[in-house]
Amino acid sequence: MFLTVLGALNVGFLQTLKLFAVTLIGAVPLGLLVAFGSMSRFSPLRYLTKLVVWVIRGTPLMLQLIIIYYIPGRVMGASPWGSGEGGRFLASAIAFIINYSCYFSEIYRGGIQGVPVGQQEAGQVLGMTKDQIFFKITLLQMVKRIVPPMSNEIITLVKDTSIARIISMQELIWAGYAFLKGSHGYSGLIWPLFFTGVYYLLFNGVLTLFFGWVERKLDFFR
Repeated sequence: MFLTVLGALNVGFLQTLKLFAVTLIGAVPLGLLVAFGSMSRFSPLRYLTKLVVWVIRGTPLMLQLIIIYYIPGRVMGASPWGSGEGGRFLASAIAFIINYSCYFSEIYRGGIQGVPVGQQEAGQVLGMTKDQIFFKITLLQMVKRIVPPMSNEIITLVKDTSIARIISMQELIWAGYAFLKGSHGYSGLIWPLFFTGVYYLLFNGVLTLFFGWVERKLDFFR
């Protein structure tokens, strides 16, 4: 029994890892673009970006996921995501990327605006271009400032992947809950659902150690 449960949970955990990785790959760069939009001197773009960020941050991720997965199919008559697990994963990935890019954008914005203006002015005095000032002065110091809040959001992302089960994506929690409903010939087993917590704890423990190492590596900015 234990090996059967472990095998099913491993499959679910792989889906969780996949969603986690795809979200980071998409949301980290997109969040920076959104941050630039929210700081743009072009007022229509700035206000539009801030409106989108406000809506995304102000509504539950679960609701956003349901809207993204179900509404297009209702409007167009056929789901653009396709059928099966692949379609559910694609919709989940898009919802998570949009959601987390908005949260990351606020962290980026705070990090960029937290760099003293005097240092940018010093770069101008030295004859540096705007791009050189951003990449060699602002960006490096921003990275140091955003590591703690970014690490917190990324650890939250690990746990938020469980929300994808609302559209029946077979992630870790779904795999554990399946044994309660009668999966693999077993029914009424509740311990596999609680055992999923071990996976989250171990993975978040690894991430915590990694981000602690990153912070120590960036201490030279002090």
